[in-house]
Amino acid sequence: MNLANQLTLLRIVFIPLFVVLFYLPFSWAHLSCAVIFTVAAITDWLDGYVARKYDQTTSFGAFLDPVADKLMVAFALLLLVSIHHDSAWFVVAAAVIVGREIVISALREWMAELGQRASIAVSYIGKIKTTLQMLAIIVLLMDFESLYWLGYIALAGAAFLTLWSMILYLRVASPFLLADSAKK
Repeated sequence: MNLANQLTLLRIVFIPLFVVLFYLPFSWAHLSCAVIFTVAAITDWLDGYVARKYDQTTSFGAFLDPVADKLMVAFALLLLVSIHHDSAWFVVAAAVIVGREIVISALREWMAELGQRASIAVSYIGKIKTTLQMLAIIVLLMDFESLYWLGYIALAGAAFLTLWSMILYLRVASPFLLADSAKK
């Protein structure tokens, strides 16, 4: 178990703590969640850096890293929807982000079976989307009403880029999707 994989596992261990803290009836609970999510976001970057720099890439890490990322984001968005449920656009934005992650994960798995995994590698738009998404979640978890506008703008931008990047991924995969359906 190398350092990169330990950092990834740490993100998964954070999830139950994150959920419990979110529902504690203390004024500092949501701010604590924002801190945990921030640390998780940093470890997401750090585990990749460590794995590449120190040649610690493993099959286990390649599998677990995106799972840890998606779980942390999905849980955070679900918790935030529970307090922003009166805003339909917020619920839709969260659903778009989580739904896209499911679609793209399935697409990557399917493309890997075809030996085409590299053709749908993470794009620059995906990196910007992830940055906006992390910023939105951190700001909204802090639960400072005076900063909601920043969280809302970042979440709307992340949802837009989420759809855009999904369309780009599907366009890259479409020859393979169409070729497969033409065989039938």
